Amino acid sequence: MSGRPVKHSVTLKGHRTSISLEDAFWMELRRISAETNKPINALVADIDVKRGTRLGLASAIRVFVLEDLKAQLERAQMDA
Repeated sequence: MSGRPVKHSVTLKGHRTSISLEDAFWMELRRISAETNKPINALVADIDVKRGTRLGLASAIRVFVLEDLKAQLERAQMDA
């Protein structure tokens, strides 16, 4: 697993674009995609819409993944 960002291609609004993400974030994004039964392109499109204009897409994805992992941890702690 690489700690350096790697470019990944996605389609947003009918156009191909690339996102540079570290492997760990890309793997977690793929996990979320699988768990929600939402294709990667659709998931990234949702993140893109919600991010506004002040945050870059790659950063918005990292924050989204972090928030998902924090929510998982909170649920696990509540279940314990």
